[in-house]
Amino acid sequence: MTKYIGKSINRVDGVAKVTGKAKYAAEYKAADLAHGWVISSSISKGKITRIDAEAALQLPGVIQVFSHENRPGLAWFDMSYKDQDAPPGSPFRPLRDATVKYSGQPVALVVAESLELARYAASLIRIEYEEEEHETALEHNLHRAREPKSGVASLLKPPPPKPRGDFEKAFQRAAVQVSGTYVHSAEHHNPMEMFATTVVYEKNDKLTIYDKTQGAPNSQLYVSQVFGIPFKDVRVISPFVGGGFGAGLRPQYQLFLAVLAARELKRSVRVSLTRQQMFTFGHRPATVQNVSLGASADGKLEAIRHDAVGETSQFEDYTEIVVNWAGMLYPAQNVTLTYNLVPLDVYTPIDMRAPGGVTGLSALECAIDELAHQVGLDPVEFRLKNYTERDMNEDLPYSSKELRECFRQGAERFGWANRTPEPRSMRNGHTLVGWGMATGIWESMHMPARAEAVLTVNGKLRVSSATADIGTGTYTIMTQIAADTLGMPIEDVIFRLGDTDMPLAPIQGGSWTAATVGSAVKVACEDLGKKLFKMAQKMPHSPFADVKLEEIVFENAHIRLKKDSSVAVSLLDIVGTNGGRAVSETSTSVPNMLEQRKYARAVHSAVFVEVEVDEDFGTVRVTRAVTAVAGGQILNPKTARSQIIGGMVWGISKGLEEESVMDHQFGRFMNHSLAEYHVPVNADIQGLDVIFVEETDTIVNPLGVKGLGEIGIVGMPAAIANAVFHATGKRIRSLPITLDKLL
Repeated sequence: MTKYIGKSINRVDGVAKVTGKAKYAAEYKAADLAHGWVISSSISKGKITRIDAEAALQLPGVIQVFSHENRPGLAWFDMSYKDQDAPPGSPFRPLRDATVKYSGQPVALVVAESLELARYAASLIRIEYEEEEHETALEHNLHRAREPKSGVASLLKPPPPKPRGDFEKAFQRAAVQVSGTYVHSAEHHNPMEMFATTVVYEKNDKLTIYDKTQGAPNSQLYVSQVFGIPFKDVRVISPFVGGGFGAGLRPQYQLFLAVLAARELKRSVRVSLTRQQMFTFGHRPATVQNVSLGASADGKLEAIRHDAVGETSQFEDYTEIVVNWAGMLYPAQNVTLTYNLVPLDVYTPIDMRAPGGVTGLSALECAIDELAHQVGLDPVEFRLKNYTERDMNEDLPYSSKELRECFRQGAERFGWANRTPEPRSMRNGHTLVGWGMATGIWESMHMPARAEAVLTVNGKLRVSSATADIGTGTYTIMTQIAADTLGMPIEDVIFRLGDTDMPLAPIQGGSWTAATVGSAVKVACEDLGKKLFKMAQKMPHSPFADVKLEEIVFENAHIRLKKDSSVAVSLLDIVGTNGGRAVSETSTSVPNMLEQRKYARAVHSAVFVEVEVDEDFGTVRVTRAVTAVAGGQILNPKTARSQIIGGMVWGISKGLEEESVMDHQFGRFMNHSLAEYHVPVNADIQGLDVIFVEETDTIVNPLGVKGLGEIGIVGMPAAIANAVFHATGKRIRSLPITLDKLL
């Protein structure tokens, strides 16, 4: 029998996507559908003093203009507006009152019979403001930094550990010292699919909602709490998502506006955001970091200090794990790590691929490279000299850690042994060549989840869970897990997701979906198998009447004796004894915390990068890169490689191109289009190579998998910056590295 786990299976949803059969939130049809157009504030802080919508309302086909002036009474307490990913604080409430908290805030919604009419009508509405002074510049407000507030949502983002040893004393006596300030601007997710919600108004005030989200149950929770609708009357469907990267972890304001309009008008409504409006909610926060390292003359790391200050909104405390990585990677005995926030007049930031991880490692791994250079050690040799098998923050051993092998295999594939250590020592004609590397790490998390497995009357396996697939390959790997667990041909297995009528699953983020939902699928199929086995034992003249579960195997859609595979009963025959009904089982997977709490759990990587820098113009090209990953069991090498390649591309983007440019005079992001928000195109991407290092882990989860969504990006920007230093001799500590910083 073919085993599917570990095989490069093509995406099972691929045909639907390339033929247009896959539908997204703004593509669902509904009878009597009205269209909404969002009007965004033109100021960053202040109050609305007047809204004149008369000209718009006089247009035939314009149905209503919603604003704070006619918003219905809704939930009062902050708790009702908190979703599964909400940070501590008071969540933003669209159209709540006349107060403007940030530039681009939604201040009105025009609803009309067509999208074009709604857009035109919006242009006729006149809004007057009383403007107040705003603050949006992080670097000008570092003196206002404070500790983050704690809350339920911060449990997944623990604060920095308490200081260990005496950093100041150890740093002062260290033979070799490096210190630096590292800065990066805000960044926006910019998925291909813009946010949209189609609310279908059903009989008895029930709602069917097609929403762009990374968690249909999260959107259902939000709508139910805010509007006071029973869960059973709100169904959220999101089978396909055109990219998320974290932007869809929280319900965005178009969901609120679409539901409000549909309930007030008692008809179906769609609200879609423009590309410019994609810059009016969560983003990766601008961050300023200071890193100081001290080592002995022979390169033993003795002291680490990593301080970070990030931005947040005035109404919520968004946090990231920025500084904790130093204690997870390096065994210095004198460590101080701090993380603080500056509230600004911006929208609350939101998780963006490898939140905090790519931010912190971009600084830490550059500082490590600088220290290695000062000591006179090769960057790989320095890291091996300061290698640890324990998470020093928690003083726990890793459940598995094949990072040494990542260093070895990555360096060998890249040809690292041919690197000459002196900066500016390698050339390709007129261009300077630099080789840099960095370490990557990301936590391996496992959350509770539920799944249902159904064997239909025609012998097909249908598995479902209310998770999401934001392009990671969830459909495919869950199909593989189900097929292997019940010994079914993969063509007879269908996995469904993205519907709140399905068993509950958490939002898709944090690289935990494969471990979390995959474990639930495995358990559900195992439990279904046990039920089918009991049914087989009760069949007339059953060959399994006196057989134990551990003596049989599921293979080729049959139950077979392990010791004699000719003794078998087909699953189709078993379900045939169920009176024409399918056989189903819904199961829950819960992490084994008693065992997991004894270990630190993480995925690791080693990244090697080559850049070419034009000495005259300062332009930088990444000409090749290798990432070696120790990620536990690889469910599907094809989709896994795709995840890592995508992360590497984004790492190039963060390192060399990507930033949201804020004009602080207006408090507004100015490059709010894909024409001016630079991301890599095909011409920017050269040879990218991925190695999956063999790693076995029986602790992380029943499948032994580690999430791969974040690990591909975390080490890339630092490796690029280190390669730029090797090429030019210049340390650039501000990302992205643009030509003006090199000239």
